[in-house]
Amino acid sequence: MDFTSVHNAREKTIFDTVVATAPRYPALAGNAELLADVACVALNRITPHYIRHSIDLAFFTTDREREAQLREIAESVDFAFGYVQARHAMAARR
Repeated sequence: MDFTSVHNAREKTIFDTVVATAPRYPALAGNAELLADVACVALNRITPHYIRHSIDLAFFTTDREREAQLREIAESVDFAFGYVQARHAMAARR
């Protein structure tokens, strides 16, 4: 059985949002490891939505649901940047 087409529909949007938001956090922006941590924290804060084909998501999601999901993702990414930044600053003090 091949499950390679199954993926979390929110991953790409989280990754894109992390990249777009990174310039607001210069202490993290140039560090790929920390940005990956931000993405992980953000993804763990939201409910995953697994799909096989992106068109399925577009077809079965209303505009209101899409707006709510984008808002949830933006809030999750903002939280994740703050969290990782704080943890990175604490580790640097040691």
